[in-house]
Amino acid sequence: MDLQRGVWVVVGVLVVSLSLSSAGDIVHHDNIAPKRPGCENDFVLVKVPTWINGVEDAEYVGVGARFGPTLESKEKHATNTRVVLADPPDCCSLPKNKLAKEVILVHRGNCSFTTKANMAEAANASAILIINNRTELFKMVCENDEPDVEIGIPAVMLPQDVGAIFETDLKNNSMVSVQLYSPLRPLVDIAEVFLWLMAVGTILFASYWSAWSAREATIEHEKLLKDASDDSLPIEVDRSNALVEISTTAAILFVVIASCFLIMFYKLMSFWFVEILVVLFCIGGIESLLFAGPADLLGDFAIMLTKYSFRRFKRAGESYVRLPIFGAVSYLTLAVAPFCIAFAVLWAVYRRISFAWIGQDILGIALIITVLQLVRIPNLKVGTVLLSCAFLYDIFWVFVSKWWFHESVMIVVARGDKSGEDGIPMLLKIPRMFDPWGGYSIIGFGDIILPGLVVAFSLRYDWLANKKLRAGYFLWAMTAYGLGLLITYVALNLMDGHGQPALLYIVPFTLGKKQAWLICTNIYIAIAHWNGNRFCAERLWRNRIHEQPLT
Repeated sequence: MDLQRGVWVVVGVLVVSLSLSSAGDIVHHDNIAPKRPGCENDFVLVKVPTWINGVEDAEYVGVGARFGPTLESKEKHATNTRVVLADPPDCCSLPKNKLAKEVILVHRGNCSFTTKANMAEAANASAILIINNRTELFKMVCENDEPDVEIGIPAVMLPQDVGAIFETDLKNNSMVSVQLYSPLRPLVDIAEVFLWLMAVGTILFASYWSAWSAREATIEHEKLLKDASDDSLPIEVDRSNALVEISTTAAILFVVIASCFLIMFYKLMSFWFVEILVVLFCIGGIESLLFAGPADLLGDFAIMLTKYSFRRFKRAGESYVRLPIFGAVSYLTLAVAPFCIAFAVLWAVYRRISFAWIGQDILGIALIITVLQLVRIPNLKVGTVLLSCAFLYDIFWVFVSKWWFHESVMIVVARGDKSGEDGIPMLLKIPRMFDPWGGYSIIGFGDIILPGLVVAFSLRYDWLANKKLRAGYFLWAMTAYGLGLLITYVALNLMDGHGQPALLYIVPFTLGKKQAWLICTNIYIAIAHWNGNRFCAERLWRNRIHEQPLT
C-alpha cells in the first residue's frame, strides 16, 4: 500500500503541474516591436489557400505584418489572385516584372521588410508574400530609424518550406493563385460549453463518489464489528491506508515541486520526452479505471448495483483477492482489467487520429476522479493555503515567466512545442467545432483537481452534519467553481484565444470573502449542532475535524 500511495503522490503532482485554459492564439499582441503611424497592426495569422492550374490545392498559414492594410476576415470577400516570382528575388530594388495586381513572392533578406513592400507596391503588386529563411513564422516590423510608413498592400510571411513549394510550382510553369484572409474566431464555441460541463461534472461526480464510498466504508466497518465472530467474513478492505492528507507545509511545497516538474517539462520537451509522458499517463489512466484507492472503483460500483438491482453480480463485486503492490482487488476488477489495459494501449497507439481526444478525456477524467478520491484536505486552512499558492503559481508560469524565458512556460509546455506532438496528454480537450482555425479548447488537470479538493471537502462536511443540499456549503462551492470557470472562458475569448491561467479566475470565486464566511458559518453551525457543543471558528480553521459521515 505504501508503494501505491507513493506512486499516486507522484502522479498527483505531475498531473496538477499543468493548469491552463486555452483555445490557441490567432492574434499576437506585441508591446516590444516598435509601433508608429502606419506600423501599428497586431500580428494576425493568415489563411493562404492555393490553386494550382485552377485546381484547389493545399492551404497554408502565414502571419500578417505590423504594416500595411488589414486583410479580409471572410473567405468569400478575399480575391483569388495569381502569384509571380520577384525578379530580383529579394525585391530590394524595383522588380523587372510587369505586374497587373498579382501577388509577388519574394525572399527575406538584404533589406528591410518595408523596403520590399514599397518596391512591390511600386511595381503594381496587390500583395507581397515574403519567404522566411527558417521553417517557422517571423513577425515583420518596421525599423527603428524608418520614418512614418505608408504602405498600401498587405504583407504576409510564409515559412521556408511553404515558400519552397510555391517556388517549385512556379518554376515548373504552373499557374499558382492564392487567397489571403484572416478569419475571426466565433465569440463562443460549443467546445467550451462541453469542456465546462466536463470539468464541473467531473468534480460533481468525484465528490459524490468519494462521499458515498466513505459512507459505505463506515457501514461496512460497523457491520464487521457486529459480526466479528463470523469466521466466513470476506477479506476486509482498509480504505484509509492509501489516502493522502495534505498538510499546510505540503500545500506550500506544492508550488516548489510543481514548478520543478514544469521546468523539467519545458527543458526536456522533445518527441521522446512526450512519449515517456504518454506511457506514464497510460499507466495512471489504467490504474484509475480500475482503482479508487486500495478498493477498486468498479468494485464499489458493482456493490452499489447489487444492492439495488443486479444481485447476481454481488459475489464478484464483494469478493476480493490480495495481490502484491495493489493489495485487495475485487474479482470484478480482475475481469475488466484486460479491457482497461487494451483501451489505454489503443489510445496511445492511435492518439494522433482525429477522434483520439475522446480516449484521452476518458483516461484523464478517470485519473482526476482517482486523485480526488485519494488526496484530501483536512480543514479549511489547508485548502485556502493550497489554492492561494496555486493561484500565484498559475499567474507566474503563464504571465511572469515571459520575463525570464521570453515565452510563457506554461503555454509552451501545454502545446508541446518542439516535440512534434499535439500537446502533452495531461489535459482535457475538445476540438473547436465552429472555429475556422480548428484546434482544441483545453483545460489543465490542475484547474479541476485543486478546486475539486475544496469542493469535495465541503461535501464531506455537509454529509457529516446530515444537511440537505440547499442548506449546506457544497452547493455554494460547486456554484463558485462553475462561475469561476465560466469567467475563465469569457476572458479567453476576450483575449483572442490566448492561454489563460484558469485559477486566476476560479480561486477568487472559490475563496472570496463571502464564500470563506459561508464556509466558517455553515460548518461551524453544522458541527456545533451535531456534537451538541459550541466549537469556535478558529478550531474549525486550524484543527482536523473527524470526517466520518453520518449514517
